[in-house]
Amino acid sequence: MNFKKPKFWDLKRPNFLAYLLYPFTIILEINNVISNVIPKKKFTEIKTICVGNLYIGGTGKTPTSLFLYNLLKKNNINPVIAKKFYKNQIDEQKFLKDNSNFISLSDREKIVKKAIEMKFDMVIFDDGLQEKWINYDIKFACFDSEKWIGNGHLIPSGPLREKMNALKNYHGIFLKTVNDDSNLDYIYNKIREINPNIEVFESNIEIKNISKFNIDRNYIIFSGIGNPDSFKKLLLKNKFKIIEEITFPDHYNYQDKDILKIIDKANSNNAEIITTEKDFKRIPQNFKEKISFLEINMKIKDENKLVQFLKTKINEIN
Repeated sequence: MNFKKPKFWDLKRPNFLAYLLYPFTIILEINNVISNVIPKKKFTEIKTICVGNLYIGGTGKTPTSLFLYNLLKKNNINPVIAKKFYKNQIDEQKFLKDNSNFISLSDREKIVKKAIEMKFDMVIFDDGLQEKWINYDIKFACFDSEKWIGNGHLIPSGPLREKMNALKNYHGIFLKTVNDDSNLDYIYNKIREINPNIEVFESNIEIKNISKFNIDRNYIIFSGIGNPDSFKKLLLKNKFKIIEEITFPDHYNYQDKDILKIIDKANSNNAEIITTEKDFKRIPQNFKEKISFLEINMKIKDENKLVQFLKTKINEIN
């Protein structure tokens, strides 16, 4: 299913539509309560990390999973990234397969068994919080400092999968920052009110292949991701001249007609075309030479703090 996030989800306060949909939100609240009392299974033969989000989409789960993967490898741990198989998320699966040891199956318990058979030390579950029956060794939640929690309501009234009180059960937070850090003090205070012991790791995204672009050119950009604003703001931060932005639903399956329309616009405006690496993997092969994509790197403000945190948690598991 292709999904485009409603704009009212990111308002600072709930509007009429949010309250109108609230009866459906109650269904999710009840489901969350039931899920939280179901006995959880802990895997003892292998260590598990979960990277998830309370805010649906666009918080950087996949770059965070990949960052943790590379960090653990640097520290002599043999990890694998795992993702439950969904037909509409082939882009993320291809991206992870190209950049890491990766397992994708329709059942997370089977994923763990395969990881054990393949002699990995640890499984990093990208988007693993949807399986509430698993008792993960380390649980991270990802947030975007600009979007934060939107209007603060649960789906479909707002963008949250769970109430913020769920942070009591998390060990750490990755907080993605872009340009304006004025919201950080407020966010930190809210987090500490819920869980004073949780660790917060600020992160940001950098463009790895920026040298291949001429920032004096005009650009048309397009994406079908959870948070297209972050893609646009990253380009603007690096002084790209964007003359038009085109957005599609998350995990959109591009057709020839979609790409032809974008190429026609670029030709008419003497502009180049940029998309994300995830989107590039969903473009029909015959158009790929006409489109560029950003390669990105995730950076942690205090990487040493994260390394020490992981070592402490892993020692506690042992």
